[in-house]
Amino acid sequence: MPVPSSRRAALAASLVLGVLAGMVVQPGRAVAAAPGVTWLADTELDPAALYFVSYDGLVNNNSYGDGIVSHAGHQYAAWYTSTREAVLARRQLPSGPWQLLRLPHRLSVDDSHNSIALGISPGDGRLHVAMDTHDSEIHYVRSEAGLVSAPWSRSWEAGRFGAVQRSLDSVGLGAITYPQFRTAPGNRLQLSYRTGRSRNGTNELAEYDGSTWRRLGRWSSATGSYSANGATSTTRNMYLHGLTYGPGGRLHAAFTWREGNSAVTCNSGGLTNHDTGYVHSDDQGRTWRNNAGTVVGTTNSGNLVSISSPGLVVDPLPPNHGLINQESQDVDSTGNPHVVVSYVPGRFTSCVTSYASARRANGRAFHLFRDSSGGWRKVELPVPLHATGRSQIVLDAADNAYVVLPYGRIVTASRASGYTDWTLRFDGSGLNAFGEVIVDRTRVESDGVLSILYQRASTGATPSPIRVVDFRLG
Repeated sequence: MPVPSSRRAALAASLVLGVLAGMVVQPGRAVAAAPGVTWLADTELDPAALYFVSYDGLVNNNSYGDGIVSHAGHQYAAWYTSTREAVLARRQLPSGPWQLLRLPHRLSVDDSHNSIALGISPGDGRLHVAMDTHDSEIHYVRSEAGLVSAPWSRSWEAGRFGAVQRSLDSVGLGAITYPQFRTAPGNRLQLSYRTGRSRNGTNELAEYDGSTWRRLGRWSSATGSYSANGATSTTRNMYLHGLTYGPGGRLHAAFTWREGNSAVTCNSGGLTNHDTGYVHSDDQGRTWRNNAGTVVGTTNSGNLVSISSPGLVVDPLPPNHGLINQESQDVDSTGNPHVVVSYVPGRFTSCVTSYASARRANGRAFHLFRDSSGGWRKVELPVPLHATGRSQIVLDAADNAYVVLPYGRIVTASRASGYTDWTLRFDGSGLNAFGEVIVDRTRVESDGVLSILYQRASTGATPSPIRVVDFRLG
């Protein structure tokens, strides 16, 4: 709801603390450059979705999930019901009613990692679903051809999907975690996933060309030596903040490392995550280069991206600050990446002893981005996290930045200011969101609307509503 201009000054201090109930804040004179957001609608997918907290998250709403996407004027969402069934929904945009179907699969374990990822292969118009995996074989299902490319001509029913498989059409992946789909140039669809485990795992890619899947292979390495706090770690895994195609078909990947030896931290209650790194690929994930353009790895070869590769770190940070993994990124119209990272700054402590409580007390989010000269800059957002979880960043058509913080709060900054005018535009309290949320990046690109999939906070294992709230950007 808009705020009358006469009240803006009086509300400014309270907005920083986020105490207003679901308030959309329009620009005032002092912060006119920072873009606003306009509330459009808030719709319900399920009044009683599955609810349990594990690893500080919900299986329906871990922000690194891909549970909401748009294509050809329709939007698609996925979640698990209170009876653990996997459900897919679609609606005609901008405001059609949601249609639901149930897949023949139930969540196998109470593990928030086992979320549902959606992908669309534009070449044949199929919806792809990967779900219910954490260091285990995938559960995969795909729709008939044309279901999402011509949705107005197809009924929405489970019979339009094939059987649930434990492979990608007979292409075995083994035990995997974090499946995420990305549409690639040439009408291809790629699946990013981790093999191995946390602290000792590798990133891999598979690719669908419109008819068949094939495994491209590993592109990151778990080996090499890293030393901190008087200890050395020899295994790790690369946690991606995203895989994003930008102008010219360049694939961008920002990441953090998590070390296998917990002794590299100052305290066992912290996280072994350290540094923000960056690589890119100009051949759809076959060859990887650092920020300077030097080749640092080749997929499915003896030369993988590793801790020893030169020039990877664009924002150094030791493993003592509760740096979260798998936050988010986007790419602007000039091809420069933008990343949101969050941790406990050194002004509060140089040794986090409990990452969850320290992040809730003193965690801050930072906008990290590459400028036109190729250098990286970082700006701290002025709104405290007050949460353990992750944030999401998206850019509009004018390259203005929007970060969705935990609980659905939205802060924005303008490109014109050099991303220095970060301003709270929606305080989120009216949503009663659990914490992390998922955003539909494809709809931001197609029509400038930010759709946020969120689940309302509950207790124990009591089911709660899962909903989608829409905002017009700018």
